[in-house]
Amino acid sequence: TTMALSMLLPRLAGSGTGFARAAAATAAMPATRPAASRSGILSFTRCRRWASSTTSAAPTPEDVNRLKHLRNIGISAHIDSGKTTVTERILYYTGRIKEIHEVRGKDNVGATMDWMDLEREKGITIQSAATYAQWGDTNLNIIDTPGHVDFTIEVERALRVLDGAVLVLCSVSGVQSQTITVDRQMRRYNVPRISFINKMDRAGANPARIIDQIRTKLKIPAAALHVPIGSEDAFEGVVDVLTQRAIYNKGARGEDIVYADVPAHLVDAVQAAREELIATLAEVDDEIGELFIEEKTPTEDQLRAAVRRATIARKFTPVLMGSAIKDKGIQALLDAVITYLPTPTEVKNTMLDIDNNEQVLDVVPYSNQPFVGLAFKLEEGKYGQLTYIRVYQGRLEKGQFAYHVKTGKKVKISRLVRMHSNSMEDVDSVGAGEICALFGIDCASGDTFTDGTVNCSMSTMFVPDSVISLSLTPKDKNSPNFSKALNRFQREDPTFRVHVDSESKQTIISGMGELHLDIYVERMRREYGVDCTTGKPQVAFRETATRRSQFSYTHKKQSGGAGQFGRVIGYIEPIDEDQQAELPHEFVNNVVGGNIPTNYIPACEKGFTDGLQEGFMIGHPIVGVRMVLQDGAAHSVDSSELAFRLAAFHAFRESFKTSNPR
Repeated sequence: TTMALSMLLPRLAGSGTGFARAAAATAAMPATRPAASRSGILSFTRCRRWASSTTSAAPTPEDVNRLKHLRNIGISAHIDSGKTTVTERILYYTGRIKEIHEVRGKDNVGATMDWMDLEREKGITIQSAATYAQWGDTNLNIIDTPGHVDFTIEVERALRVLDGAVLVLCSVSGVQSQTITVDRQMRRYNVPRISFINKMDRAGANPARIIDQIRTKLKIPAAALHVPIGSEDAFEGVVDVLTQRAIYNKGARGEDIVYADVPAHLVDAVQAAREELIATLAEVDDEIGELFIEEKTPTEDQLRAAVRRATIARKFTPVLMGSAIKDKGIQALLDAVITYLPTPTEVKNTMLDIDNNEQVLDVVPYSNQPFVGLAFKLEEGKYGQLTYIRVYQGRLEKGQFAYHVKTGKKVKISRLVRMHSNSMEDVDSVGAGEICALFGIDCASGDTFTDGTVNCSMSTMFVPDSVISLSLTPKDKNSPNFSKALNRFQREDPTFRVHVDSESKQTIISGMGELHLDIYVERMRREYGVDCTTGKPQVAFRETATRRSQFSYTHKKQSGGAGQFGRVIGYIEPIDEDQQAELPHEFVNNVVGGNIPTNYIPACEKGFTDGLQEGFMIGHPIVGVRMVLQDGAAHSVDSSELAFRLAAFHAFRESFKTSNPR
């Protein structure tokens, strides 16, 4: 076969046919190949997947221009800070909707992004909703996220696939508990943010205090780009610190923007805000820092470029102001999103090459690359499962085949849509950097899809542990919809978990809070017609140490023949609360000199892990503890893995009692 192929190749070399190119590529393959499979087709697919994850071809000018005018942003905040109201104004001013409806409006219509009946009844956002809009010549993919901690997974998976975010803060309440949680999630996924101080018309509005809270509580440098013109009931507009112009919103719904000179009584305040902005930027940006040292005044363009650089580098957050409910400051916020937040090409994303020992590769966000996409959200609709996908590189087209990296299955893209809240628009293809949705794809949140030419996987998202559980019993024992509803909710929401108690045989549901579970019980009744009775909620408490505690424990047992001996010395200490989400516990080996043989160290770690399973106060698991092993002793005959595992277990238990547990 090889001889015949070598004789045939010269005749086909000049023909330019696809077969000639394929044959030439086959002849050029290295001699070392993977073992042949029983199916030639499967073997060929596997060889294709060994191809490079990127191509060297330069992106087309049209694709570069498209990505330059694309932003993927999320709106995140604490409860009742005005996220959905801000999003409603963004959709109105960009022309996506013709009328503005409020979250708790008297017309009983409700905001566009709160499309579920439960959301409109309770006046809260339960599910993150995606939409797209256009501001000027820039396309925006926007995700409005919930504020309640019960629905934190919606924020988590939205920030996983977004390039930038708007952090909305109340002008009175400022940085609150869920604001800190959202900040932690933004840091986890390296998402740059713009801060928007909303509700400037409220009594007690104090933007200076909120900016100080951003610096001290969120620990990120911040400075105002706006100076408010009045406050509370007298709030009229803002002054742009960079252009030094006053911005007013006129018209029935603030759609007319009027620029004017800075009011005389604010000239000094605007100059002070500009100096504060320069001083803050000088600490995080080299160019402004040099001008600051040389006592030169930076130009407007230099300041704008520095704000963009520092924001994308996540060293700084610009602060804007307005009142969404009064239709003020939203257009300036949109301008800031386009000016300061990154394009898909300015954000570094990575993927793991499965065929090359999970080597980390950079994602190349252009449409001429092999397709790689991440499924980040599932939703059950009237047409079946709806899968939200972020296209990281390559192009996804209607009718093409995609490969599910986890299972290796090939699926056909039969329908491709863009989402606008709960409505959708069919499209034929989407390029790199876009967010779209598919129908009829069997997968889970966090799964990666490719076009089959690469075998790479995107990193998945962080899923927090459940914090509360309750028993659930259907009133109709024979209802088939009970298990169907639970299975669907588990697929949609990774933080919603179901198991059957081995002793009581009851179905136990677990989630992020009482509201979280109540919503699912109510959805089960409305969407599946299954009435359920619930038991008393049980909180998933955790125990932890609050101070360092030393240990020196010797496990010794002699009962004829070889005994058990192991001695461990060290201490336990609490882990900082900021690190506990990513590091619930840690074992550190600082033993030197071989006093404990290295083959027994893993046994010590297992003993420590065993001790974490049950605390002393109420019997719940222990978290937030670091065990540091410093020294010990071993016996040449009596020491074993079991001896050191038990020694570490009892040493941890004894030292935990004296660590002021809570």
